Amino acid sequence: MQLNNSQIKILVIEDEESVRANILEILESEDFEAIGANNGQTGIQEAKNQLPDLILCDIMMPDMDGYTVLSELQEDSLTAIIPFIFLTAKADRDDLRLAMELGADDYITKPCTVTELLSAIASRLKKQATYNQQFQTERSKAKGLQARVKELQNLSKNRADLLQRLTQELRDPLSNITMAIQMLKLAPTEAARAHYLKILQQECAREIAIINQISNLQEFLVPENAKLLQRFKSSLDRTPDENSSN
Repeated sequence: MQLNNSQIKILVIEDEESVRANILEILESEDFEAIGANNGQTGIQEAKNQLPDLILCDIMMPDMDGYTVLSELQEDSLTAIIPFIFLTAKADRDDLRLAMELGADDYITKPCTVTELLSAIASRLKKQATYNQQFQTERSKAKGLQARVKELQNLSKNRADLLQRLTQELRDPLSNITMAIQMLKLAPTEAARAHYLKILQQECAREIAIINQISNLQEFLVPENAKLLQRFKSSLDRTPDENSSN
């Protein structure tokens, strides 16, 4: 999956000016749109205002550390889904486990090479792009399924009225057929008999047409339609993460 860096916005939250400036320069040289924040509080505001495609955040910062930044961003539905990578000089396993438990997607140990930095960013962006593509695919499927289910629901809603109307239409030609048969028996002339035979032919044709309509209606009452409704309900009950994993 080819990504267009010029359309990707990355927020760098780093209190050390030289480190922050260096990372921003690297990102800009790769055509990313890079945004810098010199502390956690500013980083949170930039994240909410800019809604970047990815966030790089230092852990050890004064006033507000990276863990707190991530926790606050996780409380906002718009920023909670932004891929988040920690920048850390600490390689302690407990610290890294805490980062992952809080919802971080990855971490980069400082100091790092340009290759390591860009590789971690590319890997995370590709995973996010794949997730977004799968989500959109599932969403399109759900919309198509929803349209079909709505059609079936409308048919189901009108089914009682339709069956009642068809029943009445069946009775009408049958009454005319019965009457024509009686009149045919009493017809005094060939012309009269021909007249009532014509009525019988017309009413029989009408009866057959109505029966065909009933046969066509049966296709909406087959078990497959029940399965379709169940599939649609199941797709709505699942979360986007569950849909993308299936």
